[in-house]
Amino acid sequence: MSISVRTPKSGRVTDPWQQRVDSGDWDAVTAEVNEYGGALLPQLLTGAETARIKSLYEDGQYFRATVNMGRHRFGEGEYRYFRVPYPEPVERLKQALYPRLLPIARDWHAKLGRPAPWPDTLDEWLRMCHDAGQDKPTAIMLHYGQGDWNALHRDLYGDLVFPLQVVINLSQPGVDHTGGEFLLLEQRPRAQSRGTATLLPHGHGYLFTTRDRPVRSARGWSAAPVRHGVSAIRSGQRLTLALVFHDAA
Repeated sequence: MSISVRTPKSGRVTDPWQQRVDSGDWDAVTAEVNEYGGALLPQLLTGAETARIKSLYEDGQYFRATVNMGRHRFGEGEYRYFRVPYPEPVERLKQALYPRLLPIARDWHAKLGRPAPWPDTLDEWLRMCHDAGQDKPTAIMLHYGQGDWNALHRDLYGDLVFPLQVVINLSQPGVDHTGGEFLLLEQRPRAQSRGTATLLPHGHGYLFTTRDRPVRSARGWSAAPVRHGVSAIRSGQRLTLALVFHDAA
């Protein structure tokens, strides 16, 4: 799937997905994800783009695997892993988002006293994943119908993990579906767990924690494990694009 990129009179090629990513208030996004483990991003896909991506779901040539969630006790619904090369918007968004997420990832691991293995570019990082045996692409399209839901989980896939990922709602809340809030559950050190629920706007991204995040404690910084999921779809259908920044073993 390819979507044309307009070239202005200056001759410089514009990348609409890069522009949308850059339009975000990244200081505010960073503060919110530091505080809550998740943060809403700008609209990353137009209505026409979400429709085109949704239309790919039934075409097996774009996907390497399909998972029935009920069969594996992951919830109810289905998701499909894209094969590479990714459709253009998926690849462009991953490339545009990675440099924005990298400073947050490095800061988190510095606070937790962990090494931060991620190089400056996504391509270099994915080569590291592949050299370690994690060479299966991990961009996902998820399909939920009425009554479907996603159990709380973490998308780890191997020893090499990028600590942030992004989900984009391809459907319109209140039009295509009701329910289906995005859920985060954070296990806080020596305290009760904290949950958040976010109804994702159509085409917008949501940045969230892959595995854990730093929180202040009496001893400095501690790692708070975080899991994510989706609440039950009350009516209609919800399709979602998930962008994970490490590949799978």
